[in-house]
Amino acid sequence: MVDHRPALDETHDPARRSWVAWAQAPGTDFPIQNLPFGVFSRDGGEKRGGIAIGDQVLDLAAALAAGLFEGEARDAAQAASGPSLNPLLALGRGASRALRRRVSAILAEGSADQAKAAAYLVPMDRVTLHLPITVGNFTDFMASRFHTARMGAKRDPANPLPPAFLHLPIAYHSRATTVRVSGEAVARPHGQSLAPDGTPRFGPIQALDFELEFGAVIGAANRMGEPIPIARAADSIFGYCLLNDWSARDVQRFEMMPLGPFLSKSLSTTVSPWLVTAEALAPFAAPAFARLEGDAEPLPYLMAAADQAAGGLDVALDCWMTTPRMRAEGATPARIVATSLRHLHWTFAQMVAHHTSNGCDLRTGDLLGSGTVSGPEPDGRACLAEVVVEEGGLTLPNGERRSFLEDGDEVWFTGRAARDGFVPIGFGECRARIDPARPFPTA
Repeated sequence: MVDHRPALDETHDPARRSWVAWAQAPGTDFPIQNLPFGVFSRDGGEKRGGIAIGDQVLDLAAALAAGLFEGEARDAAQAASGPSLNPLLALGRGASRALRRRVSAILAEGSADQAKAAAYLVPMDRVTLHLPITVGNFTDFMASRFHTARMGAKRDPANPLPPAFLHLPIAYHSRATTVRVSGEAVARPHGQSLAPDGTPRFGPIQALDFELEFGAVIGAANRMGEPIPIARAADSIFGYCLLNDWSARDVQRFEMMPLGPFLSKSLSTTVSPWLVTAEALAPFAAPAFARLEGDAEPLPYLMAAADQAAGGLDVALDCWMTTPRMRAEGATPARIVATSLRHLHWTFAQMVAHHTSNGCDLRTGDLLGSGTVSGPEPDGRACLAEVVVEEGGLTLPNGERRSFLEDGDEVWFTGRAARDGFVPIGFGECRARIDPARPFPTA
């Protein structure tokens, strides 16, 4: 059995500390064991590649110009220095691994490069973070059994799962051009849906929802006509981010049959700005979801022993929310979802293997969404639609009631990977506020 998981090395050492003080702060997302990649700018200047460490960003272009890298790490730093990380992703995981090891050595306590490198750190609160990749394609899966069953129960309580769900990772192609970075507001879109009397109506959507998802970003591409086998599928994933697949549920109900979602999903997708590498997540590998008694066994092209043993990820995911009233009253944000990636029925390697099984080529920077990461418990319902199906709506701690999101509501996701014997790492925030609908043009 070939194990394609990233190997553990000195960059994962829990005893390694950074000379950047905040990298040791309790609860930080960005200790030296993480080192995620992103793209930033300062004071409206050019976009540049960077690496997060504590509350700072290492400016890769400046560190490169100062001679802090050589060999493969230098080539990787050059590829990661510009306005998009796609050139780094295209080099493959070996290049990013070499850069990670070199940056870890530079930022470690006792590094001979501390005095030089300190000049190329920028406080995170003084930068603007941008979409880190050029997204050519965005495929959204539906990989949570619990989400799928809750949404299907209203249609057919006896058979809530679609016939194909237990056999393959179901997905649809979404809109790459509307992927936006955390912090950008979402304007309530217009759409066509059914009024209560059953007649079509057009106007600002009434049922705007979030979906707590996890995103995987493709690194090196495969060629058209050359499927990626399950045993190598995980190697094609550069890293991961948090993802909010905003959904217009009223539009979705009207348009979905028979071809699936369209304008109900293309309105906007928010992603977190930092790409946490597959190498950083190596300590948090987990077994694939254990199938239930009576479940169909997937066909061999979707099964590999190594992927079943450690193809999952142990990452806790939370959704937080504030309303205009909560902010006006100074209320604490409400955590409205607590779930885990361990609840996904399909691994990301299985998603890649299935996606390419017909010869489809995945390109560098392509984004794969997990689908709503719901768990079995009530607090694991990772979108409002599930709460509406089961309880009619959400009651917030201050007594406010929500069926779906209202103007001014703000939603954000956080994620954290933790395991005994390793330093926990996080993903930053995936955040957006709902703005009122803009006037629809009449001419």
